[in-house]
Amino acid sequence: MTTRTLLWTPPNTEDVEVLPVGKWWDAVSAPTAVADRALELLGDRSGAVIHDGTYGKTYWLTAIDTATVRSWRMRQVRILTELADEGTLLGVPPASWGPEHSTYWRIPLGPDRYLTDINDLIRALSQALDEVLGPEPDGRQLCYRCELPTDEPVLVAIEHSGSVARATVYACPTHARDYPSDAVAQAAARRRALERGRSR
Repeated sequence: MTTRTLLWTPPNTEDVEVLPVGKWWDAVSAPTAVADRALELLGDRSGAVIHDGTYGKTYWLTAIDTATVRSWRMRQVRILTELADEGTLLGVPPASWGPEHSTYWRIPLGPDRYLTDINDLIRALSQALDEVLGPEPDGRQLCYRCELPTDEPVLVAIEHSGSVARATVYACPTHARDYPSDAVAQAAARRRALERGRSR
């Protein structure tokens, strides 16, 4: 949803300010890699977008209490809305902040770029998730790192070996972004390889 006149602007012009969700807008967050593709799919249908480089998240502002928001669930996508028993907050940068800051307006706030239509956003995120993360795994999986079951498994690797069988490696959303450079996992893999070598 776009507006002709800008109804709201960030009040703080000096630094990121934590503001309550549900007062002026709700928000939808996604991992930046998924958001990159969703933004390509949305094109000029995207409203204003906040990029948070510290946590690898991207946020779209959406209309408050959008009817369909509570009825859908997507892996690693979060809906930020006011809850009955607690408030939800979002760090909002000054309107003038660009990529020179860790948190900034990736798509600047403006009269024709304010709220994103939730239906357009759902379609774009759904396609982006399939393209970036692959098909959703069936059921819970164990995270390679914390070894706990996760309802939102992310496929991080398919381990190849000399045999026909291949192991699929999953991670929870927290550990998925650390997979390629995870020293603990690499050391554990080397240890397993050595143990297998000794047992032959």
